[in-house]
Amino acid sequence: MRIAIRVKPGSARPAVGGQHGAALVVAVAARAVDGKATEAALRAVAAAFGVRRRDVTLVTGATSRDKVVEIDGDADDLAARRGTLLGDS
Repeated sequence: MRIAIRVKPGSARPAVGGQHGAALVVAVAARAVDGKATEAALRAVAAAFGVRRRDVTLVTGATSRDKVVEIDGDADDLAARRGTLLGDS
């Protein structure tokens, strides 16, 4: 499953959830230096979706706050979790 994420680096409260447009918001404590925020975001997405870090791959947006990631796993479980994290009813 591919999803769009919006990374908020340097956050005092790291969390995964909410929307920025159609993207899932991923707030991380790491700063946007040397890819640290991107790696933290990928780890946070993996944890939020209940998969291993290696199951989350960056597709686009290596140097942008707007990214697209690919998550490997059961499509139904991932879709349900995505809906919960985005706050869909």
